[in-house]
Amino acid sequence: METGTLFGWAFGDPARENDGSYISNLEKEAFENASQTAKARGVTVVAGSEVFTSLSANDSLVELDHAPGKLVVRCTIHVEGPGAGKLHAEGPMNG
Repeated sequence: METGTLFGWAFGDPARENDGSYISNLEKEAFENASQTAKARGVTVVAGSEVFTSLSANDSLVELDHAPGKLVVRCTIHVEGPGAGKLHAEGPMNG
């Protein structure tokens, strides 16, 4: 079966980046965003494949000037199904 990767995103308040429950909620939001993208592309999320990355303007060399709130939680998921092999989470976009 073909496999690929997709991103999902959530944006938050960098003043709360040390609040575990707040970050957990952002991770859930990012996962839901990624899952919706998978559904829209006709592929299935591989259970347990999600990986989260948090970026804050306070501690990152990444340019976050255009990120709402300047705290970004990214969820990368593996997907499978027809056409999944063409899906690659790269850079800021799903391609």
